[in-house]
Amino acid sequence: MEPSADLATVTEAAFCRSFGYPPQGLFRAPGRVNLVGEHTDYNDGFVLPMAIDREVWVAASAHADDSGEDRSVRVLAVSLDGQFTSFSLDGIQPDIKARWSNYVRGVLALMERAGHRLGGLDLAYAGNVPIGAGLSSSAAVEVAIAAAARTLFELDLPDLELARLCQQAEHEFAGTQCGVMDQLISVTGRAGHALLIDCRHLAWQPVPLPVGSAVIVCDTGKRRALAASAYNERRAQCEEGARRLGVAALRDLNIQTFEAQAGELPAVLRKRCRHVVYENDRTLRAAASLKQADRCTFGGLMNDSHASLRDLYEVSCEELDLMAALARSQPGCWGARMTGAGFGGCVVALVDDDAVEEFVSTVAILYERQAMRTPSLYVCRAVDGAGPLPGSASALNHSSLVGDC
Repeated sequence: MEPSADLATVTEAAFCRSFGYPPQGLFRAPGRVNLVGEHTDYNDGFVLPMAIDREVWVAASAHADDSGEDRSVRVLAVSLDGQFTSFSLDGIQPDIKARWSNYVRGVLALMERAGHRLGGLDLAYAGNVPIGAGLSSSAAVEVAIAAAARTLFELDLPDLELARLCQQAEHEFAGTQCGVMDQLISVTGRAGHALLIDCRHLAWQPVPLPVGSAVIVCDTGKRRALAASAYNERRAQCEEGARRLGVAALRDLNIQTFEAQAGELPAVLRKRCRHVVYENDRTLRAAASLKQADRCTFGGLMNDSHASLRDLYEVSCEELDLMAALARSQPGCWGARMTGAGFGGCVVALVDDDAVEEFVSTVAILYERQAMRTPSLYVCRAVDGAGPLPGSASALNHSSLVGDC
């Protein structure tokens, strides 16, 4: 995986080679890791993610034909072996062959549907967010494309609306009924902080990460196809549970109210709903513990979250359980849990700074020996959300930053 600055250069160079002229702008959007609060976002609940220094970069230019009304889009996916596609902005439909392009198609289609008139575009994008690892590579692509279009066409598109359009694009063009957390944190992330997001009211507040600790993402190497997994089934189960309990969403139940009514639910629905209700409570307590720099309490809540995801929501797997256990067994680790939708992907751990080097080395060796898979471990930094190339007030016409081909 290339450092972010190098990735921007690679993306710009690929644009020049493919289209024969320099891009008007370079734009980035980060992936994310969710520290606590899993499968709560689509239940109108609370989440605690941070934007990470694994990103998608887009080199982009608007173009027009002689009539000034060119509606063609050309897209180069640099990180996907240079795959290429083109389409018209008129009547955009999902592509069943070039499925990778549906994230781009969906964003542009939803922007147009919302009344934001676009023009022709040339786009090249590359990313170092691991695909299928639960770090929101798809949301990073969506947000980077939307951020580029917003600037190039000078759209009046607030951050919240941009995030919601990207979420809807994933629903309709990728078939994943995700909550808004992934897109929102990619847009609004803040350096050095996690964000406590209220997914019902779409309000958020920064929460400082503890000084002297590192967030380490431990990629198990096991991949899952999110849309084809049990993700959508879990969402339907939660909606059915809420309906049976007479609430708009599981967010409306506190622990005491839920336990008083839990016996009315079938066993499977009871387990799913119990996870969500308790996970919302854990997330609020986790944010409070971070504000107090209480790493011990925070780490314990991470561990409890993993157990609930494993036993009640049943979205963990052998690799995730092994990685979490190995992480917790290391000196200086305060807690570890699976992160993302599950069925593969990553574990996130909170580790003392002075223990990071030994943690990374030991966990990698032990996991590969026991799982017979080669893991990847990333020491992550919390970064700001999406925007143009740092150092420019506008992504347009900055010849000193985006040079000739």
